[in-house]
Amino acid sequence: MSLPNILTIARIVAILPIVLLILIDGTWARWLALILFAAAAITDWLDGYLARRSNIVSPLGRMLDPIADKMLVAALLVIFAFDGTFSWLDLIPALAILMREVLISGLREHLGNSNVVLNVTMLAKYKTTIQLVAIGLLIAVPLVPGLGLWAHLLFWVAGALTVWTGWDYFRTAWPHLGEGK
Repeated sequence: MSLPNILTIARIVAILPIVLLILIDGTWARWLALILFAAAAITDWLDGYLARRSNIVSPLGRMLDPIADKMLVAALLVIFAFDGTFSWLDLIPALAILMREVLISGLREHLGNSNVVLNVTMLAKYKTTIQLVAIGLLIAVPLVPGLGLWAHLLFWVAGALTVWTGWDYFRTAWPHLGEGK
């Protein structure tokens, strides 16, 4: 198995410890969750970089990488909804993010049997980066005084970018929706 695929799988494996550490009440656990999350988030960039640089892009990696991203983001959004990190207003971008990911995954699956490919756009890559940074900041809120407002604002920016990129993908896919099997 290639190093990029190992990094992607490591990102998936890291999800449960991150979630459990967030649920543990204690500063040490929160710091450890933040460090582990940051490492997992960095693998999102590193696995793709290494695969392209070493010319070892694989079908497994192409499939697993976006799944790992979605699993990491979704798990943290669900935890934040239940642990008090999110206010009820923060559920708006959280639900937008979750619904967009399901919609785009469904569109990709539907169009997978046709010749239409929904390529990842640069804006969507920025969206993922902003989502991961916002989630990292939200993990850090109890650790860094004064960070809360900025973390929540960036999360709303991530939500807006998520809707925008979702609409962009949907608009691109719309003329081809009858082509899937």
